[in-house]
Amino acid sequence: MKATIIQLDIAWGNPQKNIENVERLMQDAPNSDLYVLPEMWSTGFATEPQGIAENEDDSIALKWMKSKAKALQCAICGSLAIKTAQGIYKNRHYFVNGKNGSVSYYDKHHLFKYGHEDQYYEPGTSHTIVEYEGIRFLLLTCYDLRFPVWSRYADALQYDAIIVVANWPESRQNAWQILTRARAIENQAYLIGCNRVGKDKYSHYIGQSAIINAIGETEASCPINEASTASFLLNLEDIKHKRSKFKVLDDRDII
Repeated sequence: MKATIIQLDIAWGNPQKNIENVERLMQDAPNSDLYVLPEMWSTGFATEPQGIAENEDDSIALKWMKSKAKALQCAICGSLAIKTAQGIYKNRHYFVNGKNGSVSYYDKHHLFKYGHEDQYYEPGTSHTIVEYEGIRFLLLTCYDLRFPVWSRYADALQYDAIIVVANWPESRQNAWQILTRARAIENQAYLIGCNRVGKDKYSHYIGQSAIINAIGETEASCPINEASTASFLLNLEDIKHKRSKFKVLDDRDII
């Protein structure tokens, strides 16, 4: 499966502009089976969502994800600032399968209290694993990356790859580099980490989006400070081989 990360310079509060920018970048990585976009890719990290978050039932960004995935017969994932029909704000990570029309989502569990995300958004309470083209993907969003227990491979949480979409700032870039590799190594899984570039009124972002294998090696990465793409052919048999040869998961703690 060809997976592509799209490292986007997000235009603040402008879904249509961001859609146009994503489409241009997608042309650099044609025929991908999966395209991964950053956290809140259509608006920027809107910790105060009033007037910025889209209504879920008429979201321009979500409608585009559905139509584009169907047209390209691929999957597209990334998170959006969403206001539900009940008036609740969610940082909702969508996985849209254009091949069968299904839409799955994960609501960010660890809201970023340091940035006051918890003041307006409601956290999710459950995991989401999506099976696509034979590969099981665990969906995470940004701050979730810091909490290994939440993403720990288990009998009740079995997956082959982790997708982390993020707005991870330059000031904490060292943590991004370490934690993405740690989550891949400890769970013997691919980790697909898609971060943004550019700046908003809160932070500056340099990206360093990457696809990392089960032993922590970088298989593909985007250049620093550049809106760009990077692709890699995910190999399920490689994951199975590593897990069967070096059976770390058999010795994991049962919590």
